[in-house]
Amino acid sequence: MNKLLYIVRHGQTDLNRQGIIQGRGMDTDLNDEGRRQANAFFNVYKAVPFDKIYISELKRTRQSIQPFIDLGIPYEKLAGLDELGWGIHEGQAPTPENKVEFMRIMRDWLDGRLDEKFEGGESPNEVKKRQLEAMDVIISHPEEKTVLICMHGRALRLLLCLLTGRPLTEMDTFPHQNLVLYKVAYDGGKFTIIDFNNADHLKSL
Repeated sequence: MNKLLYIVRHGQTDLNRQGIIQGRGMDTDLNDEGRRQANAFFNVYKAVPFDKIYISELKRTRQSIQPFIDLGIPYEKLAGLDELGWGIHEGQAPTPENKVEFMRIMRDWLDGRLDEKFEGGESPNEVKKRQLEAMDVIISHPEEKTVLICMHGRALRLLLCLLTGRPLTEMDTFPHQNLVLYKVAYDGGKFTIIDFNNADHLKSL
């Protein structure tokens, strides 16, 4: 069973622009720049024959690929594609204090302490669990050969580790920006990244 996965991060929101943490608990809208990014992506990839679209339960993912939905392509929301929950830090503007907290937890994760999380938030291992469930759904449809997936930054990094068999401690080896593309081929047993951090469609902005 072969599949081709087009995996994108959602377009820009005002909180992205301001450097404010969103996470799973912040259901924000795209801003004008995010909508321009969405249109730019659509203009380049609208001819791809997507069989199905999968998005998170947060509206910024649907807004990012709405033009494809408007073509009549079926879509499905999967909670497993939601962003990592940052707990008490969601919605906070950057401060010297919370920057220290983020540096601490990033060190924990990169050192392999993948059950660590902020109060009210999620750990990488918890996100991995729901991502495995989401991928089970996506892979269970062999008739869906070409699939578009729209999700979130930190979750995207974790998913790419999961798909390529890398430890989650290597999550930061996958750079991203708003509405960047990773294209991943699946041959029935192995996932291979065939287009890495592609932002060519955004060059016109």
